[in-house]
Amino acid sequence: MRKVQEWLRRRPSLWLVPPLLIVIALALWTAPPPMPSYAATRGDWRSSEAWLRDRDGRLLDTVRIDYSLRRLDWVPLDRIAPTLRDAVIAGEDKRFATHGGVDWIGLGGSGWAALRGRHARGASTITMQLAGFLAPEFGSPGARGLRGKLRQMRAARAIEASWSKDQILEAYLNLASFRGEAQGIGAASQSLFGKPPAMLDRDQALLLAALLPSPQADAGAIARRACRIGHRADCALMLAEAEGMTGTAQRDASDPGLAPHLAQRLLSEPGQTVTTTLDARIQTIAATALRQQLAGLGGERARDGAVVVVDNATGDVLAYVGGIGGASTASHVDNVAAPRQAGSTLKPFLYGHAIERGFLTAASILDDSPVELDTASGLYVPKDYDHDYKGPVSVRTALASSLNVPAVRALLVDGVDDFRDRLWDMGYRGLVEDGAYYGFSLALGSAEVTLLQQAAAYRALADGGRYRPLRLRQDDPHEPAKAVMTPAAAWIVDDILADADARTVTFGLDSALRLPFWAAAKTGTSKAMRDNWCVGFSDRFTVAVWIGNAEGDSMTRVSGTSGAAPVWRDVMLALHRDHPGQAPKKPADVAQHPIRFAGTNEAPRAEYFLAGTGQTLLAQAPAAGRRPHIVSPVSGSVYALDPDIPTDRQRIRLAATGIVGGERWRLDARDFGATAANAAILPPPGAHRLALIDGGGRQVDEILFTVR
Repeated sequence: MRKVQEWLRRRPSLWLVPPLLIVIALALWTAPPPMPSYAATRGDWRSSEAWLRDRDGRLLDTVRIDYSLRRLDWVPLDRIAPTLRDAVIAGEDKRFATHGGVDWIGLGGSGWAALRGRHARGASTITMQLAGFLAPEFGSPGARGLRGKLRQMRAARAIEASWSKDQILEAYLNLASFRGEAQGIGAASQSLFGKPPAMLDRDQALLLAALLPSPQADAGAIARRACRIGHRADCALMLAEAEGMTGTAQRDASDPGLAPHLAQRLLSEPGQTVTTTLDARIQTIAATALRQQLAGLGGERARDGAVVVVDNATGDVLAYVGGIGGASTASHVDNVAAPRQAGSTLKPFLYGHAIERGFLTAASILDDSPVELDTASGLYVPKDYDHDYKGPVSVRTALASSLNVPAVRALLVDGVDDFRDRLWDMGYRGLVEDGAYYGFSLALGSAEVTLLQQAAAYRALADGGRYRPLRLRQDDPHEPAKAVMTPAAAWIVDDILADADARTVTFGLDSALRLPFWAAAKTGTSKAMRDNWCVGFSDRFTVAVWIGNAEGDSMTRVSGTSGAAPVWRDVMLALHRDHPGQAPKKPADVAQHPIRFAGTNEAPRAEYFLAGTGQTLLAQAPAAGRRPHIVSPVSGSVYALDPDIPTDRQRIRLAATGIVGGERWRLDARDFGATAANAAILPPPGAHRLALIDGGGRQVDEILFTVR
């Protein structure tokens, strides 16, 4: 032992080893976790909200995505009211500007008070609290002892070494929890006072500063602390404000709530910002017009509606109003995207297709009279909206006045499958079945479509028959337009839809569709008055409107022009206040001819035709001039014999139209007698071919059917 002591005496520096080891051990024991930089802290910030903005960056709507806490955008220090900054420093760390992360004076005072048995004020500085926000382990169980406090102090000094004071205060105010789920001054200011942090007054600033030590304290405790921070003697007013602050959350005044349905459709991630093609001004116009119309109708007549406005030149959606609340009992439903029966709004595409193929012209005569059509599912009897028949009418009158029976006759000419394919090409991608599934009722809009599809299809009519997908986001691609209908046929349909005189048969002389400038429009009403549409366009804009009940029940006392049409009119007038709509230029392959009508109520007029199809005298074709056509059985029908019904009562009726005399039936290559007789057949099970033979022995029609 003496030798060891002698050896150490000769080497005095070795006496420093034990203290040094103790210092090293203490340093390791109190080593804080690495602190991120200010830039990394701000870069890692993620809001709990997502934002929808218009084409110019204006806020349209905000959607809450993360419900674990509420965060808004990071708020820079220069956008926080100076009164709040001062109040927070006064309440939490009055020597913030001068210390290096640890307030040694405050720490000593707190320790001295504790030794004397008095209440010890907390000595954690703003920087130390920030270290706790950046390293949550400082707040975990067991971390509040001596070692935890020393580690937090060292972390604070590390922050002070690389951050500026403004950066420390800014990060603290953005990371601090204020009340409830609100984290950060942005969320706290909006949820508690309904205003951004830059607009807080002194009393509000004092109340927010008073929340920091105990965010869930009652109003009285918060008011007393706020008064101490602000050196207020009379706290009565502060108490009233504290009670208001801790009551019902304020509506976020910065959220205009202009496009909630589109926001729900496009926003999915916290912190996400989507810039749309919408125009906030036009969105407001559309929402206001819809709100006023629904208020005028009253909830007992119709509760819901939707509006879409499209820029014809680009296909950009400028307004997307999926609903406006009010009397709605399903305000969450996006009525722009919900499929509904189209009603008469599909007729322009039917007539356009038939005109383009040369089957009809705008002057062709169609018979508006009762008709019964056998179908595989039963007898189909179309009727006009007013249950009145007009007799022989021109295509122009039939389309402009939205007559149903002539539309079904036009479909017989055009073909159900071909018409279904034309609708598909026009963007109606919900029509996934073949033509036989929809049958003749497709002419009257039995298929389901969305308002956005309606807007896209009518925009194509306005663009000379060229279809292009609509754009909702600024980063959506500009897809090239696809020619679907010829410009000449589209122009003739547009001219008919803009003809206020031609629509007087149904809508009268002064309906909501008549505007003081050129505009084309079509209304539609679905079965049982569940849906009311008005879709139309000028040279610059397409406006599509739907009125109805989102839950699918019928409207009451709403007509074709009293539901959606007034909204369409108001929006169109607002859009064209400074620049009235102009009629499109007539294509070179459209010719105008004076025409007269025989045997109808149509007045003489100048009419437009595809080049080479013009006529001067129009009349209903005599029976001898009509092509004979089998109407029963319907081609493709399947008949199932019922063993419980007498066989003789299960005969199949044979019927044809356009019969002039001398025609005969031929079943499976065997003559079956003259068509003049009321023939009814009972063929054996199997596939059968029925042909109609004219007086000269030529086959003029043929259908296939099956008996089981």
